[in-house]
Amino acid sequence: MATAEVERRRGQLAALSIAAVVIIVGVPLWWKTTETYRAWLPVSQIRELAKLQLQLSADVEVVFARGTVTPEQQKKVPLTKTQEEDHAVDEGTTLKYRYETKYRTATIMEEDALNKPTAAEADLALHMLSESPCGSLVIYVIPESSSLLHEDVKVYVGQRRTALLRVVAQMRTAKTFEQLLDRLQPHIIQVLRIMSFSRADITAALSDRVRFHPGSKESVADSMRAFKSSPGYEITFSLLNPDPKSHRLHWDIEGAAQTYIQPLLMKMSPVANFSIDSQTLHYAMLGVNPRYDSSRSAYTLNADSLAHVINPVEARLGSNAASSNPVLNFLLYVPDSHHSPLYIQDHHKQEVPSNAFHSPRWGGIMVYNVDSSYGPEAEFPVDININMAKVMGVFLAQLRLLLGVQSSPPPPGFLVAPCGSTGLADWELDRLMWSRSVENIATATTTITSLAQLLDQIGNIVINDNIAEQVSNAVTSLQLAVAELDAGNLGFALQFSKEAILASEKAFFDPSLLHLLYFPDDQKFAIYIPLFLPMCVPILLSLLKIASEARQKRREKQAKKD
Repeated sequence: MATAEVERRRGQLAALSIAAVVIIVGVPLWWKTTETYRAWLPVSQIRELAKLQLQLSADVEVVFARGTVTPEQQKKVPLTKTQEEDHAVDEGTTLKYRYETKYRTATIMEEDALNKPTAAEADLALHMLSESPCGSLVIYVIPESSSLLHEDVKVYVGQRRTALLRVVAQMRTAKTFEQLLDRLQPHIIQVLRIMSFSRADITAALSDRVRFHPGSKESVADSMRAFKSSPGYEITFSLLNPDPKSHRLHWDIEGAAQTYIQPLLMKMSPVANFSIDSQTLHYAMLGVNPRYDSSRSAYTLNADSLAHVINPVEARLGSNAASSNPVLNFLLYVPDSHHSPLYIQDHHKQEVPSNAFHSPRWGGIMVYNVDSSYGPEAEFPVDININMAKVMGVFLAQLRLLLGVQSSPPPPGFLVAPCGSTGLADWELDRLMWSRSVENIATATTTITSLAQLLDQIGNIVINDNIAEQVSNAVTSLQLAVAELDAGNLGFALQFSKEAILASEKAFFDPSLLHLLYFPDDQKFAIYIPLFLPMCVPILLSLLKIASEARQKRREKQAKKD
């Protein structure tokens, strides 16, 4: 009996020891070695960014030239006023536009610049005196008798960040300086809508985040035409020669790109990086049979058939697999001798003056007729030198549209100066930078918020340290971009917004976040049960037996006491 009791006692201790080792050592060790590593993320800061609240601040300087204010009115300057306007886009997006306007009189050097013979010379002279910061504007109020502007022009918008505003009769009747400002304010607002950010531009930049209202169709069309914001773009110029036996084409694309395109891209370098390449494709057809118009003795492509031109041609263009940047395609098509001349018609059956069209977020195609370059007795193949100035003028206009440079018609009485050799005015660049900054901030905020929600819903996705670092960098860059936008530092705001969108997309598309790399819970049970069940059943039965014997002894002791 004593030996049996000792053995039974030893068995109980062995079972308890094994159970203790499994529970105290085995289970924690298994839990620790199989847990999903999840680095810390700034979730609270991400939630704050989810409700997008931006303030766009611009500095405006109104300079009164000699003869525009009376001595009594001049005593009130310099003066600074702040104007704010709220714009509730939707429940989760709120914008505030802030203009800090400073009023002062012109200096002696500015007066000398305003005495130049033409408005363009005055604009250049004022620019040489002091270059306005990025995102700011200077409006010079000139007397009605000034010879800088024609009689029918009341506002001149220059190539830089300056505008000339002529005093009209209504302003001359103002007795106090406050009355003068009140009558001047509507004209200043018109200038700001052209040269600075506007509701339409900012709402179009939020197209991926906010639903448009029916009243903003023009903004929708503009936002759908332009490419979305990207760190870089690939620009490809292609010459399509469907009939090399008839035409031997020569085009100086390298010199033309250097002369006409490169100045624009250099000026837009703060917005994105650009690369240019070119190619010549022989026996490349449009894929659409043009119709012969006997009344014009020419072939035509109507507007309805233009949509079917892109796909057949795109198959021949190839793609740059080494880059993930969007590609802007510009095609110059020279019709073969059997389909020349070839003209593009609009929806009203009228010939398009440029003989070209563009496809939103893809590129543009220009038809270049060469039948007038040689006579019927010419010997084929004919050498054709393409007029690159004519071609690049069309491609440059299309490139501006595709990159989001808006060129809305000015109000009556406004004269907008030509863009010059760079193809882009300073204030046009500022408008684009405002839009791209807001678009980058909105996109990065949406990306990082979606990532945080995804990681919160799926608990078995590993969050590595590099992903947490990218998320933290994106949040920090977003906060800095919002702060710089609030302060009116447009250049820094755009730079931080670009860093934010790069970091957020790098984190979102990290390969380690793929859910298919990890086992769902039912697959985990299918693997662990065959391993742990044979070991756990004997231990569990032993513990149940020990507990049963302990209860039996307790009953026996209780019975003896009774």
